Amino acid sequence: MKVRRSIPYAPLPSQRKFHELTARFKGFSGPIGSGKSQALCHEALKLAYLNPGRTGLIGAPTYPMLRDATQAALFEVMRQSGIPFEFNKAENQAVLKDTQSKILFRSLDEYERLRGTNLAWFGVDELTYATEEAWVRLEGRLRDPKAQRLCGFAVWTPKGFDWVWERFIHKPVEGYACVQAQPFENRYLLEKVPDFYERLKHSYDETFYAQEVLGEYLNPAQGLVYHAFDRRIHVQEIEADPERELLWALDFNVDPMSSVVVQEKDGQFFVIDEIVLRRASTREACEEFARRYGGWKAGLVIYGDACASHLQTTGTTDREMIEQFFAERGERPSYRIPRKNPPVRERASLVNAKLKSAAGEVGLLVHPRCKELILDFERVQWAEDSSEIDKAKDPRRTHLSDALGYLLWARCQAEPAAGERMERLYW
Repeated sequence: MKVRRSIPYAPLPSQRKFHELTARFKGFSGPIGSGKSQALCHEALKLAYLNPGRTGLIGAPTYPMLRDATQAALFEVMRQSGIPFEFNKAENQAVLKDTQSKILFRSLDEYERLRGTNLAWFGVDELTYATEEAWVRLEGRLRDPKAQRLCGFAVWTPKGFDWVWERFIHKPVEGYACVQAQPFENRYLLEKVPDFYERLKHSYDETFYAQEVLGEYLNPAQGLVYHAFDRRIHVQEIEADPERELLWALDFNVDPMSSVVVQEKDGQFFVIDEIVLRRASTREACEEFARRYGGWKAGLVIYGDACASHLQTTGTTDREMIEQFFAERGERPSYRIPRKNPPVRERASLVNAKLKSAAGEVGLLVHPRCKELILDFERVQWAEDSSEIDKAKDPRRTHLSDALGYLLWARCQAEPAAGERMERLYW
């Protein structure tokens, strides 16, 4: 028996086109703030009501994304809409009380576990971060003979000319259809945060802005990683200001042990020095830093990658070695070392945005003595057909730019996007 229920939701033009698609497999490609999460949640609920008593599945590329973003968004929509449901945390599934429809929640990073129960429908969040194999496994499960409406759907932000672009947009497979949302379409978001997109222009570099905000399909995973760097603009004679704290960022690599010394003023960053030591230990890096900048009166903040908290063969961590060194000197610097490193692509984009934002602002200058960092900016490339940096081509490269990237991420990472307002929709 079908149940009729009203849901708070007034779809934007692209969202409405997506919901109206009748293809067996359909997609919603959109830039940041285009309402992808709302489209995913409402399509899932629509199919759950159109298929009473049947089983559907919502997936995301990783379990943390599934739990913290996708699942949380769906539960919020259901609670705001007054949809009664029960959630079984052990089984990671919800049952809608109106229809007894079941919704499974699954991570797609171990796609072989997707085999099993027949599905009436499935939906995937941020499909471009999942593998094609995972999507194919879900296609094979869309076979419930009692389903009223069989459908597999996904939402995503463009991520270059990948398999999603090939399958849904460039040469659509039979039975596929896709809606590409337009930038700046979300009037609800603009009413709430009028300068939302303008702020992103100052936070993103030109390439990342075109992909994330304009929703364009580019290929950022080819060529130079730090494409915004221009020696004529970014290399300048800048000296340390004794009135400002030092920011010391390390990449914990034995050969070479690499670090940069930075200062910040009014949101602009100045790389005043680099320390590159062949076959050196963490303590030797500290000794060299102390030789150059020991006892800096304005203060010191230390940054690094997540490896700083990993145990070494000595039974201590790099962070503990650094803390011990400065404690012996009677100094107490601050530490900003994360538990896990940021995504490579987002970190590189942030460095590019500081070099030159989409608004044309230059927020990063480098002293000419930082020769290895300058070579990083001019030579580090993406690995072929990958969103990873090529670290095999030249073992001397990437370490200093990585260290600087960790520092910038810790101080400048963008805030999450605001959500969309909901009104009423009926089915």
